[in-house]
Amino acid sequence: MIPSIKQPGIYRWTYRVYILLFYVFLMSPLVVVAVFAFNDSLFPSLPWNGFTLDWFTSKTQDRLGVFSDSAMLESLGISAFNAFWVTTLSLFVATTTAFLFERYDFRFKEFLYMLMLLPLVIPGVILGISILIASNSFANLLEESYNLEIEALRPGLTLVILGQFSFITTIATMVIGARLRKMDRTLEEAAYNLGASKAAVLWTITFPYLKPSLIGAGIVAFLMSFENFNTTLMLTSSDSPLTITMYDRLREGSTPELNAVSVLLMVGSGILALLSVFAQKQNNG
Repeated sequence: MIPSIKQPGIYRWTYRVYILLFYVFLMSPLVVVAVFAFNDSLFPSLPWNGFTLDWFTSKTQDRLGVFSDSAMLESLGISAFNAFWVTTLSLFVATTTAFLFERYDFRFKEFLYMLMLLPLVIPGVILGISILIASNSFANLLEESYNLEIEALRPGLTLVILGQFSFITTIATMVIGARLRKMDRTLEEAAYNLGASKAAVLWTITFPYLKPSLIGAGIVAFLMSFENFNTTLMLTSSDSPLTITMYDRLREGSTPELNAVSVLLMVGSGILALLSVFAQKQNNG
């Protein structure tokens, strides 16, 4: 609907009801998961037996809380470790790639840009299997030909980081590139005319302008890495990230502890989203 065009009342109410139902559809599963994380029951289902924080803090074996579950906390740390490195690598490569495509013209530029977007349309499972087969084949070749065993080419944290990086860096490039495309280059040209070096222009003009997109891309990269499942499942080893550990627990039977972990993830994601909004407002102000 276009606000400036007057619409019949039935259309306006239909549109509002549609928006309301849409948000109810999105939020209902999250609300249900959050509610059952505080239910005093061994199963995340009705009836409601009272409010409890046991699924966060309890240390008893029959209802182990997430803060006392060493395996869950270890997987949380592994996910944070992976997300940190994926974010760091993605921001570095995405920034340089954004400058390449937005500031320079070269042969096959459009083809290479489409090639960069390719990981986004490949299913995560297929991407993970492809990386796993390629790395294992290369590792076997090195072992058979040169008697070299490179553990980084086997399933583990290194492959998980590279697998996630392969498609997350594309998203970060698009976010940073969109901001760079809007930049008024006369600001940089004025600095050059005043005798500033390229490094000085980058640090004092270009990067401050890109700050909102760098923060936003970093938050998106961190969250996407942290919650990734399909690609990670194909590349992980015994050191399982949080999503894989939750999947393994869910196959054994759902417990409110998994709901408690989900609540913590929702809170963490919300905080990061608010930080991104705050950083953009500070920059615009």
